[in-house]
Amino acid sequence: MESSRAADRLSSLPRGRVLGREIPVAVGFRARLLGIGWLPRELSGDGLLIPRCASVHTFGMRFDLDLVFLDQGGRPLAFHYAVSPRRLVWCRGADAVLEIPSVEGESLPPAIPWEGDVAAETRDRERRRL
Repeated sequence: MESSRAADRLSSLPRGRVLGREIPVAVGFRARLLGIGWLPRELSGDGLLIPRCASVHTFGMRFDLDLVFLDQGGRPLAFHYAVSPRRLVWCRGADAVLEIPSVEGESLPPAIPWEGDVAAETRDRERRRL
């Protein structure tokens, strides 16, 4: 019973396309607050897009998350891999965040394009600030 309610929680959300993935979009207070927290990994699907968001918490998570912070155009700003439960992560300038269940044994989440270019751009941006 509990697992069917958890699955309904994500399946009832509208879906959007981001970084080559069809992802549920968190609309409303409850969906944004809970994210994919409290769900078992197998019910979390491909993740969740949280629009108008520059920080997330991983309280209530049962597994590690990969986080991709996006700008207003949907382009990646920052990647945080294997974020453990009970953490707070933010990215200045982010307009949305994509929560993806970490894949055990892999250092990079699958199907995330542009990582190398974005990482280089992020490093360049940080150097200019110093």
